[in-house]
Amino acid sequence: MGVLSGYRVIELAGIGPGPMCAMLLSDMGADVLRIDRMADAGLGIAMDQKYSLLNRGRRSVAFDLKKPEAIEAVMKLVEKADALIEGFRPGVTERLGLGPDHCLKRNPRLIYGRMTGWGQEGPLAHAAGHDINYIALSGALHSFGRKGDAPVPPLNLVGDFGGGALYLALGVVAGLLEAQKSSKGQVVDAAMVDGAASLMTAIYGMHGSGFWNNERGDNILDTGAHYYEVYETKDNKYVAIGSIEAKFYAELLEKSGLKGEKLPHQQDRSQWPAMKERLKTLFRSKTRDEWCKIMEGSDICFAPVLNMDEAPKHPHNKHRGTFIEQGGVTQPGPAPRFSRTPSKIQRPPAKPGEHTEEALRDWGFANPDLEMLRKCGAIAKSV
Repeated sequence: MGVLSGYRVIELAGIGPGPMCAMLLSDMGADVLRIDRMADAGLGIAMDQKYSLLNRGRRSVAFDLKKPEAIEAVMKLVEKADALIEGFRPGVTERLGLGPDHCLKRNPRLIYGRMTGWGQEGPLAHAAGHDINYIALSGALHSFGRKGDAPVPPLNLVGDFGGGALYLALGVVAGLLEAQKSSKGQVVDAAMVDGAASLMTAIYGMHGSGFWNNERGDNILDTGAHYYEVYETKDNKYVAIGSIEAKFYAELLEKSGLKGEKLPHQQDRSQWPAMKERLKTLFRSKTRDEWCKIMEGSDICFAPVLNMDEAPKHPHNKHRGTFIEQGGVTQPGPAPRFSRTPSKIQRPPAKPGEHTEEALRDWGFANPDLEMLRKCGAIAKSV
């Protein structure tokens, strides 16, 4: 039984941060019911359903939300739910008749989680966008990349998932906790631009103090420092070094063979470029595996840079079960971990509408209700 076992969550299907938030809640035990479209939404990412890992762990009901009977059916689900999450542009669920006011009227204890890029209000609220745009506006994207080069998007980890899904999940769980005391629901407005900015809090602090400048690739954590960098090895692979603290830096010098040489002070920024060249030459002298034998497990703050085929096979990840296999697909397992109520993947990704009748019955719909919904075309039959 997961830590959120007993909670019921409705997910109005979308892409990116909404599904990841739903996945997290499901992995922690919540009964998350995904409401899909009856037709392909054309969201731009097509793959075999078993690889749609963000959709894992929950059942899928397919509704035609253009039908008033479908909207009423969703509202009946809302009456039994603890939370609802949606990721449409501002105003869309209101126009459908599924907005916060509609849902909270039917269920005053409901936590209504909203996931957008720009937020529910503001000059850009109704504009289209993706992760790259939201992190650009937050100040985060400017900081990713090497000196003299253009900013490099860090996949869609900072906006969609870090600044979006995780903040929505936190907001929903916090709302559920507060509702236990107040017996009142509320709306959670999670915007990726807000979340990405929040993730930059420490960097903004360093910038305000003068310790961090706006020159990309010139600071302690952005590849400016030689002791916080990625280096190529003899076999054209890479290792990552993060020897920020003086004692860790001392161990780097010792195990790299540089101890005893006349070297500049670690924090002499004028010498960082020269030291970086020195370390580039050094790390190219051995293979990645050879450096692992010398440095892995030490206090250097060292790790090999693994690709997605290698990472699941690393002994540390295997020991912890960081990656698991389900349905023939290797994937990251649930996180974080709980000592008494462990998380688990409840089921593989579902096809849209795969559990329509089964799930609706479990949520209190009788056979005559299902027959009416089938006849008017509001639901698809289970597939």
